[in-house]
Parts: sequence; C-alpha cells; structure tokens
Amino acid sequence: MSNLTFQITPDSNKDSETIQMGRDLKLSCHVDATPQDKVNYTWYKNGAPVFNSDSLILLRSDPDMAPGTSSLEIVDMKFRDLATYSCVANFPGSRVPELRVDVNISQNSVSPPVLALPQGGQVVNVREGGNIDLVCLVVEGKPRPPILWSRVEKDLLMSSGATTMETLDGRLMLRNVSRDMMGAYRCQTAPYNGLNIKRREAQVQLNVQYPPILDPGDPDVRSRNYQMVTLRCTVIRSFPTRLIDIRWFRNGEIIRMPMPDTKEKPELKFKLDPTNNGSYECRVTNSAGTSTCAFNVSAQPYNAEFYFDTPNPVRIQKGNNYSYNLQWTQRDPEATDRIIGYWINVRKNKQNVLSKQIDLKGKEPEKGLLLSHTISDLRIPLSYEVRLAPITTYSTGEYASRIIQYSEPYTYPRPSDHVCGFEDQRICGFSQDRSDVFDWTRQNHLSQNPKRSANTGPETDRSGTKEGYYMYIEASRPRTEGDKARLLSPLFNVTSVRGPKGSGRVPYCVAFYYHMKGKHIGSLNVLLRVRSIASVDSVVWSKSGHQGPDWRRAFFDISPSGPFQIVFEGIRGPSFEGDIAIDDVSITIGKCKQDTVSSAVLIGGSRSLPLARWLTFGLSCFLLLLYR
Repeated sequence: MSNLTFQITPDSNKDSETIQMGRDLKLSCHVDATPQDKVNYTWYKNGAPVFNSDSLILLRSDPDMAPGTSSLEIVDMKFRDLATYSCVANFPGSRVPELRVDVNISQNSVSPPVLALPQGGQVVNVREGGNIDLVCLVVEGKPRPPILWSRVEKDLLMSSGATTMETLDGRLMLRNVSRDMMGAYRCQTAPYNGLNIKRREAQVQLNVQYPPILDPGDPDVRSRNYQMVTLRCTVIRSFPTRLIDIRWFRNGEIIRMPMPDTKEKPELKFKLDPTNNGSYECRVTNSAGTSTCAFNVSAQPYNAEFYFDTPNPVRIQKGNNYSYNLQWTQRDPEATDRIIGYWINVRKNKQNVLSKQIDLKGKEPEKGLLLSHTISDLRIPLSYEVRLAPITTYSTGEYASRIIQYSEPYTYPRPSDHVCGFEDQRICGFSQDRSDVFDWTRQNHLSQNPKRSANTGPETDRSGTKEGYYMYIEASRPRTEGDKARLLSPLFNVTSVRGPKGSGRVPYCVAFYYHMKGKHIGSLNVLLRVRSIASVDSVVWSKSGHQGPDWRRAFFDISPSGPFQIVFEGIRGPSFEGDIAIDDVSITIGKCKQDTVSSAVLIGGSRSLPLARWLTFGLSCFLLLLYR
C-alpha cells in the first residue's frame, strides 16, 4: 500500500471549477495497493467519523473514478460543510501503517491553478551532451498540483523511457541531452492532489544543437591515373542547418582552394596522378561543431578473390610432393589501371619458399573470369600460406592470403554402396555448411541421449535396426526458433556426363527418407546449389510441420545447368519438440521412377547397378548355395 492521492471535484454538472455554496462537491481518495479490494477507507470531518446522510454520501468504490477509489460527496454545500476532511486508508494484516490525507475546504483554501512559462522559456537551446532544465510554473492555485511532462508527438517517449514524468516544482531536468530528445514538450497540471478540473497546459520547444551528420558514400575510391576524381561529402542533417565552414585536407595538410559555397554540397574534383594518391578529409562545420568525411583515394588495384571450390591437390607419385591449382577472380578490374600480372608468394612457417611474378601475357582480367596458376613441389603433409597481389603499370595491390594443405582424394562411397545411409563417419562426403547457425548430427539408437525429448525424432534409422545411423537436427536448447542447419552433398560435375540426345542438360533423381515427428516441427527444405562464379541456391522440395511418426520417402527430378550440390536445410520450429531427420540419400542419373532409382551415379561420383539387380544377384547366389 503506497502513494495516497486525493482529488477535489467541483459540481461537474454545472461545469464549475470553484467551490460555491449551494453546489455539489466531491472529495476522492485513492491508494495504490495489491489487492485493491482489501483496502479500507475511513472519512473524518474535523476529526469526527463521517456517516452517510442526506448531505454527505460515502462511496466505497466510485464508479466515476479509477478502480479502488473512495469518494465523499457533499450535496448542496452549506456553510456548515466548510471544514477539514480527512481520508484514512489501511490494509488489514499489512505491515504498512495507515495512510492519511487532510483537505481543508473553504472558499479561500481552494482555487484553480494557473500555468506560466518563464520569460524566454518557450524555446530552449542546448548543445548535444549538455544539461538543461525545462521550467513550467504554477503561479496561482490552491492546492498546487504536480506538473506532468510528456512529448507532444505521441510516439516519442521521455528520456526515462516512460510516456510521462511527474515533477512537484514544474522543473524537468534533462541530463546528457542527445539529438533524439529534440522536439516539443508538453507540461500540464495533474488531475490529482488538487482540483479535478480541465487540465492547464503549455508547451516548450527543445532544440538540440549537434555537428553535421555526414555521408561520404564509398570511402574507398579507386581510379585510373590521369582521370578526374570527384569526392562528395553529403550532409544528411545538422542543427543549426546553416554551415559556416568547409575545408578539404590531403594527408593531413589543408588543400588551398577558394572558399566553397556553404549552401552547396561539399565536393572536391581533381585529376588523379601518382603524386596525389592518399587520404582525403572533408571537415564540415556548423555552430555546434565539426564533422569529417574520410576518403582513401588511390590507383591501387582491388584485391584478388580466391575461388575456394578448387579440386583437391594433385599428388605426384614420385616422392612425397603435390601440386595445387590456385584459382581466383579479380575484383572490379576495370576500376584502375590495366592489371599486367600478379605477385605470388608462398610461405611455410613465415619463411618464403616461392616468390615470383605471374605474367598475364597481355591478357587483361575480366570481371568474374576465373584465373589460375599451378604451384608445384609442395610437400605432404605441410600446409602453406599463399599470398597473391595484382600488379599495374604504376602500383601493386595489397596481398590476399589463404592456407592450402594436402588431403587425400575422396574415394567414398564404394561401388557397392547404392545409397548414403550415413553409416560411415565420413558421411559419404557430405559436409556442414559454415554459414549456418548449427550443425546436423549423426546418430543411431545406441548413441541417443537417454534424456532426449520423447515426443520427437526417430527411434531408429530407416532400416529399423539399432545400429543404423541417420542425420538429424536437435531442437532443444540452445536452439531458438528459425535457427538453420545445412548439410551439403559432395560437388557433382555435370560436364562429365552427357544428357539425352537433343538435350543440353542431364536429368538427375534425388531420393531420400525423412522423419518429421513432433508438435513443434519447423521446416525441411532441399536446395539445389549450382556452382559458378557465384553459387545460386534454389528450393526444389520443402515440408513443414508434423508429418507423422514414420519415415517417409521423397524423390524429385533436377536438371542442373552446371556443377551442383544438394543442400538439406533444417529449420528449428517454435519449441523443443521439433527434431527432423534424414536417411538413405541417393542422387542418380536419369529421371525418378516410382519403384526404383535408375542407373545410379552415387554420392561422390561412383557408379553401381540398380538396387533391384543387386537383390536379384544376391538371391541367385543364395539359391545356388542351397542347391549344392
């Protein structure tokens, strides 16, 4: 129980704002409490308890006021009703003592309030980061009510984060003022602790002065030598809006030039040459301060960008050596002077083992064009840092760096494996996408967490054996709704396979089993990722929500336009009962058939007989042994 407040309401039926004889008057009393209905209110007149009568009416809960408000109505006020009235609130069983308020009612003790702003207080200016007081005074009125402050724009909050702030003396103190605090503020009398009449209000405009906010656009400016370069520094906003100075600097020294027009956009034009590359600054000033736009201007070429889908290093049988085909593209080769070659630097333990220039022999790099260079005589199992920098007639770009290391060529699955059941730890060459939020997990019945959620996820793999493995996403903590896990198939090179006669693309059949049991199941998407200079993903199959307790089979056709991967994307649902699993994945040449999968190109590129032929062959061998 806390915060006892009172209200004095003159005869509202006659729009009265003062106490008048022969008119009605209501005194109200409210205390914040939990629960509200446990509060007891007692009224006193000149110290004596008040009881209901024709002229004094007690309301335990006033329907015209906030819930839990007690009122005392004085009907047709007489001189005998001028007195001191007391409202006492208590809460049986509470540790809080009773709360009391005394209100002296006379024609001289109660009068409407009058608000006023100090001279010059309608508009207040302050520098950003400074302190300021907004002042709104009650110059007349008894009793003097508190002053409530709020923003005039309804969607804006006060600095405290609340919609209103109460001040007893009408002084709103603002500290460390920021630009988002600028705007109109409303001060108004509170309806409590005084007369409950039409609110008196006034407005104060707060202006926050701050330096210009600038946008340099692209701060990294590249150009060919002996061409015109234009640097623009856009003023997004500032207060005051009037600029008083614009100055340009190169490498920290002022550029001597005529005084720019402060009403125009700050701009600098010059012809780039090998002597004036460097850092440029535009310093824009208003009366509140100075802000800076920074540019780095050069004819230096952009970095090379490595292509990370390069095939595995090639092992040379003679000795313990291997070679590596380094591939890269050149970012925006047209932006600067013609690139005539590259410096390549190969280091082991920060010691150079190779440093030479790659001559392009007059062929200019094109945007998106894949460049390559073979690095030979590298030792197994050492790793190397490869650094590459473009060269122009006038300058050399910065080095781009990557690490290369030899790994054995991928040979799984074996020709006898028709589908990928994830039985081997190498999971048939599938890999986790590094750009997702979490990973798929390999598991079987024996390795399941005994404390896992009981109403989601499969008990066994698709074969029904406890030893069989499958891949699944775990929806329990710390996973949250919308988290994604992506599992990538090996890369298929379609250029090594011919399509049907007259067709430019080879059809493939993608088949797999999925398990989506649980009331919080999210989505399982299958994406086709076609490899080129930039990888493009497209959704080719999708399911969402609970799909029943059993494994279900899915299959569909694709006709990729280039080297491709299949991506299994699991998306976590709204809560923990959302595990999704996949098993027995196959990617085969030819269109899908209802009963079986035709002429298989296995995960990883191996070939095998269709499953029906293997079963027929095995059954024949078994019967032959029985016959013998």
